Amino acid sequence: MPKIDNGPPDYRKNLPPIVEQNYGKWEYHESPRPGVLKHVGPAGALYSVRCASPRLVCVDFIRDVCALADKYCGGYLRFTSRNNIEFLVSDEQNVEPLIAECEAQGLPVGGTGASISNVVHTQGWVHCHTPATDASGITKAVMDDLFEYFQRDDLPNKLRIAMACCLNMCGAAHVSDIALVGIHRTVPRMDHEAIRKGTEIPSLVACCPTAAIRPDPKNKSVTIVEERCMYCGNCYTMSPGMHIMDAKNDGVAILIGGKVSNARTAPSFSRMVIPFLPNNPPRWPEVTEAVRHIVDLWIANARRGERLGEWVERIGWERFFSLSGIPFTDKHIDDYIFSRETFRTSAAFKY
Repeated sequence: MPKIDNGPPDYRKNLPPIVEQNYGKWEYHESPRPGVLKHVGPAGALYSVRCASPRLVCVDFIRDVCALADKYCGGYLRFTSRNNIEFLVSDEQNVEPLIAECEAQGLPVGGTGASISNVVHTQGWVHCHTPATDASGITKAVMDDLFEYFQRDDLPNKLRIAMACCLNMCGAAHVSDIALVGIHRTVPRMDHEAIRKGTEIPSLVACCPTAAIRPDPKNKSVTIVEERCMYCGNCYTMSPGMHIMDAKNDGVAILIGGKVSNARTAPSFSRMVIPFLPNNPPRWPEVTEAVRHIVDLWIANARRGERLGEWVERIGWERFFSLSGIPFTDKHIDDYIFSRETFRTSAAFKY
């Protein structure tokens, strides 16, 4: 019977033998060193050796990684949601040789426990059609600066950084400790001829989340109510005549405090602390310096086990802005028309 397109294969058919034998019977786990996790069950131990990799890779890179997996762990590996590679090793004697060969091939081992993991990022200038900034370029610059924390596990807690090249946020920017978000600051420039020739006007009007786009029957095009536009770029997805990219005014905002974990406090969304930094490729020095400043401030002041957002909530956002020296402006005030649920309703302030 031929196979049909009915979704991904059953994951249980691709499990390493050691995982199958210990499935549902795991006893404990530990971290022997940064970048290595040890899971123990009645059938033996599984060592997960985690190393960093780029998000955008070539076929030759994948072949090299698979060759390492064939040599040391029976061909079993996985890619994490943050683009790390985890080699699933069942023989303890292969752990150190694998680490040595990974390092020799430029694959640094780390990112487990209280450390910085790989930055998850979107397409950026490589492939996306609505980016306000690059993604892989900024990720490279930021992680080059923070690389020392990837191979250490003595931070207050784990730190997750995400990069989204526009407000559509294909990455995990809304729930990461530090989020870098590309932002547009000008309304789309309309090419009415392109809109008339290749756009379904009702769909273009309906795509705007703030109803800033209105039909213009007289010109068989649309108009924009500028004060309602939030520069999301969604309209460019519907019509190539809505040009949103602006080399001079596009840039990067920095948000902090998001997390998915509910270990000590509930999951939380990140909040903006720096509304705009310019695009200065290829190394984005302003963005890199701002991220380093926030990370070092958290490391110096947080208690053991505190995520970045938990530390800020404990000391108060007022105190955070005071300690960091980041100016508080009107851009930090949430005035989105559907933002009632995020308004501060308490009278308590912390300085």
